[in-house]
Amino acid sequence: MSDTDLKLPTDLVLTPLDRGGSGTGRPVMEWLTTFHLASVVLDPYTNESSWILRTATRVLEEFRGCDVRINIIVTAGAADARAFLGPLTERFLVFCDPERTAVAAMELDELPAFVLTRVDGVVAASAEGWDPERWEHVADAIAKITKWTSIELPVAGDPVPFRGSPARP
Repeated sequence: MSDTDLKLPTDLVLTPLDRGGSGTGRPVMEWLTTFHLASVVLDPYTNESSWILRTATRVLEEFRGCDVRINIIVTAGAADARAFLGPLTERFLVFCDPERTAVAAMELDELPAFVLTRVDGVVAASAEGWDPERWEHVADAIAKITKWTSIELPVAGDPVPFRGSPARP
């Protein structure tokens, strides 16, 4: 868990998944013009990210409608991101990060991760691996910054806490 003053580089490009594959990448600050980013970062090639997928999507859904752009960052290209997420690609904004440049910029060491990036590009809170208390801390930060209701974690059906897989090879 971290509360940092880490500012993402303005030249960091986030590339969305679209119907035809990868969309047009834009600098992170263009994604932050109106809303903060609430991101779940997943590695589709690991068990750890598959174990948390249902919980992660439930957590993001709790913030749909508040002043954050809920999204999933997948450390894969478009085809693998689509194969991993299936119909979730229609419900969420998905960014592809096959080179893990966003992961590195966010200074993540383990995936899955839950990250709040404010509109000024500062990573305000993050949690790595699956530790419900740490994820709840990020949810609390989102609720505070958006004047929204936070959530309690874990709930019935959530996995037991576990360390994440290495975020950067």
